[in-house]
Amino acid sequence: MKAWLSQKGISYTEKDVSRDQTAAYEMIRKSGQQGVPVIDIDDQVVVGFDRRRLETILAASTAKPTLGAAVADAERILTLKGLAPMRGAYIGRVVAGSLASKLSLRIGDVITELAGSTITSAEDVIRTMRLLERGQVLTVTYVRDGSTHQASVQA
Repeated sequence: MKAWLSQKGISYTEKDVSRDQTAAYEMIRKSGQQGVPVIDIDDQVVVGFDRRRLETILAASTAKPTLGAAVADAERILTLKGLAPMRGAYIGRVVAGSLASKLSLRIGDVITELAGSTITSAEDVIRTMRLLERGQVLTVTYVRDGSTHQASVQA
């Protein structure tokens, strides 16, 4: 197990539950198991050396974060709706549990700034999200019903 993690370049913290009673209690609390190894990756517990499951979890935990919202050019959408056009990214759908959902974004909101970058189109959102790393704080400025709001979440 340790050799496999090291080969993949994955840092880890090893706890010897035979000598560390606190770690043993934590392992049992998280996994419900007393057998080892127990691996905890981003609060997903794997009991035993289940290589397929570990690879799936590791791939997801190292993947670039996504906003979890359908966006379009706000100027075009607002014009089609007969509303005053503005530059930004119009939110057309929000995926439950996504970063967009955690940021409290809703259908009809217009993103004007994301991660410190000015947003004038849907492409700007895509470009900005590609630069974001997991664990970074994502701050968004958006317009809802004519009022500007700001929110942040850890990606």
